[in-house]
Amino acid sequence: MSNTLKPRHRRLALIGLIALAIAAITALVLNAFQSNLVFFYSPTQVAANEAPKGRSFRLGGLVEPGSVQRQGVQVSFKVTDNMHQIPVRFEGVLPDLFKEGKGVVAQGQLGADGQFTAREVLAKHDENYMPPEAADALHQAEQARERAQRSMGAPK
Repeated sequence: MSNTLKPRHRRLALIGLIALAIAAITALVLNAFQSNLVFFYSPTQVAANEAPKGRSFRLGGLVEPGSVQRQGVQVSFKVTDNMHQIPVRFEGVLPDLFKEGKGVVAQGQLGADGQFTAREVLAKHDENYMPPEAADALHQAEQARERAQRSMGAPK
């Protein structure tokens, strides 16, 4: 009787190994996906400490007019959503469409000093386009600013 169970045990072992291999591959794919997942945050969210510490994320908004300073290939500027401003440092060549007052998305990390160090800077590519996340963040910040102004101007 033990001879008739041997092929069955082999099949179970094979099925177990295949299941283990599938689980390992799934875990590796999910880990790689998690490592490469980059979330978008507005300057208001960064100021509220909602952005991750020590992880890469995207910061989007408008380049604050008058904030761009260049020293060779190193550029410093501020990204704003008209509520808060985050200082950004970037070393490299900026896109041709990068301009003060225009939409921008920077990918990088926030330092302990509150300065965002960008590895990549993206600018909008025409007059009608802004990344949806940046447009939403600017719209929400504008609504919050209007509510704050109404509440401060309302008679008591």
